[in-house]
Amino acid sequence: MERREFLGKAGKIALGAAAVSAIAACGNDAETAVDEVAADSSFPEINWEMATSWPLSLDTIFGGAEEFSSMVSRMTGGKFTITPRAAGELVGAVEVLPSVETGAVKAGHTASYYYVGKSNAVAFGTALPFGLTARQQNAWLYEGGGQQLMQDFYRERFGIIQFFAGNTGTQMGGWFNKELNSVADLPGLKMRIPGLGGQVMTRLGVTVELIAGGEVFQALDTGRVDAAEWVGPYDDTKMSFQDAAKFYYYPGWWEPGPSLEVEFPVSEFDPLPEEYKAIIEAAAYAANHIMLARYDALNPPALADIIAAGKTTILPFPEDVMIASEQAAFALYDEYSAADPDFKTIFDSWAPFRTAIQDWHGLAEKAMLDFGALDR
Repeated sequence: MERREFLGKAGKIALGAAAVSAIAACGNDAETAVDEVAADSSFPEINWEMATSWPLSLDTIFGGAEEFSSMVSRMTGGKFTITPRAAGELVGAVEVLPSVETGAVKAGHTASYYYVGKSNAVAFGTALPFGLTARQQNAWLYEGGGQQLMQDFYRERFGIIQFFAGNTGTQMGGWFNKELNSVADLPGLKMRIPGLGGQVMTRLGVTVELIAGGEVFQALDTGRVDAAEWVGPYDDTKMSFQDAAKFYYYPGWWEPGPSLEVEFPVSEFDPLPEEYKAIIEAAAYAANHIMLARYDALNPPALADIIAAGKTTILPFPEDVMIASEQAAFALYDEYSAADPDFKTIFDSWAPFRTAIQDWHGLAEKAMLDFGALDR
């Protein structure tokens, strides 16, 4: 098999997660492609370490980095290995992007919204408050031009190329030790919440803290914070938040469909063989879809366990909290668009896409979900 033929096959892998998994599992052409790479001495042997933002206890999120790395290795016959490391092993949990930017590490797996201090535009790579669900996010990224916009921005601003490699689905609103009856209960509340969601909460009077994942339970349990957002039932129970807070709110309006990403310095990525570049892209695509599927499978039984334990009160955010938060969010977007050309360029693609797809999903998807949720 010629190398360019393999490139064509690898590029086509990005059409679906099942196809990516299949390249190392079945099919004569896939096996032949892997064998050709392994046997061709012109393909270099590369070993990189990957900094991540995740503790090992978050097996689904950290598992996304492992899944990505495993597929890269399998599709190159073991010639290209990327070894993910837990937060703190190479760099701190929220130091991944700066470390990739400087070349201190050659690969990273993180959430872009941790770095809004560098540019608010990075938030589009994870999620914007009242933005896109996971399906909508993927539609914008892969078919609406979002991934190309983000890659162009990252390359110019940070000297990085990134690919989307995970999504948790719509998150919960977090754990609270104070009940919220109205928006009037927000001023003075101390909450762990990152990204633009934190900026919205700040506008509503909340004292926001950005605390590394491994420290969140203690901060909530000791009263350092009154509330903390994390992910959803599966990850939250692994962190034992149900033992540190009384109330569990929904929805996580700041993360309706948050993407995670793999990152590489362009100085390391650009010289790679074209085949390796295509494999990275394909493996990221697969990891993105696999992580979401796992969360959708794991969250329902975890939620059932929380309910059965009887220690937690599960509540929706009051309507006036939702309304005030959405208004504050879009006021921020107007300000950022006026002050930051990068943010405006991406927002001008994102906003009309959001309107159109939410109109469509609000018609068809919502009707099915509402019917399925009826107590019959």
